Amino acid sequence: MTESKESTVRLLITCPDQPGIVAAVSGYLHRKNANIIHSDQHSTDPEGGRFFMRNEFFLPGLDMDGLEELRREFAEEVTNGFVMDWSLNPVWVPKRMVILCSKVDHALMELLWRWKRGDLDAEVAMVISNHPTLQREVENFDVPFHHVPVGPSLRDKVKAEDTMIELMNGQVDLIVLARYMQILTSDFVKRYPSRIINIHHSFLPAFVGADPYRRAYERGVKLIGATAHYVTEKLDEGPIIEQDVIRVTHSHTVDDLKRLGGDIERHVLARAVKWHLEDRVIVDGNKTIVFRR
Repeated sequence: MTESKESTVRLLITCPDQPGIVAAVSGYLHRKNANIIHSDQHSTDPEGGRFFMRNEFFLPGLDMDGLEELRREFAEEVTNGFVMDWSLNPVWVPKRMVILCSKVDHALMELLWRWKRGDLDAEVAMVISNHPTLQREVENFDVPFHHVPVGPSLRDKVKAEDTMIELMNGQVDLIVLARYMQILTSDFVKRYPSRIINIHHSFLPAFVGADPYRRAYERGVKLIGATAHYVTEKLDEGPIIEQDVIRVTHSHTVDDLKRLGGDIERHVLARAVKWHLEDRVIVDGNKTIVFRR
């Protein structure tokens, strides 16, 4: 790990747009002798719109104690005069990620492979599945695997979710549904706001819900796709992070659509997860601002 990573912080800001925001932020960082490495910003409207900023900066010698002091000072010296939602996130602390899956392996394996080769900067704390099918594949990556079956009743589902919460045991920065074929309860979703990413096997808002490839086939579509989105209480209606599509023809069967779509699913999900881990996504109501490289 380089010194730069150990002393690098990402600043995310959302607030009503008005003059002076950039000057206030950059002026404070200059006074702290911080070097801004990357800076991105977006306004929905310069008159009465919303302003979004992502800064990545280097401050020599910064540690966790120093970061806490930085947060206190930033709140006192910068946020006054602005109605800001903001966070300062240390790059040197990997986010804690938990992956949920069922029987289908392509999205899960893509995440674990990219994580193993260093493309996803995270601590993969565990994989939880409602089936034991993928246990050996997961443990080959030296990642703990937990089988938590889910029965048919709501009581069974709540019991399973309570078990998962107990297994995760504390701070979870991201939960990824890698084709986890269960609908989460609203209580579970509320516990992790904007921290659960799902991959849906259609180009939302088309074909919400179950069996989208068969419904796409029956409709005779010429494009199929995949959508990575944050999970909310409304099924498949959370803020969209990333999407992609591929052309299909009348000659493709339902199985063909599933095979072609699976390739899109794993890449779309991996990109969305990477951007979340790198603090590139800001949720704005039912939309997202994604500062992509």
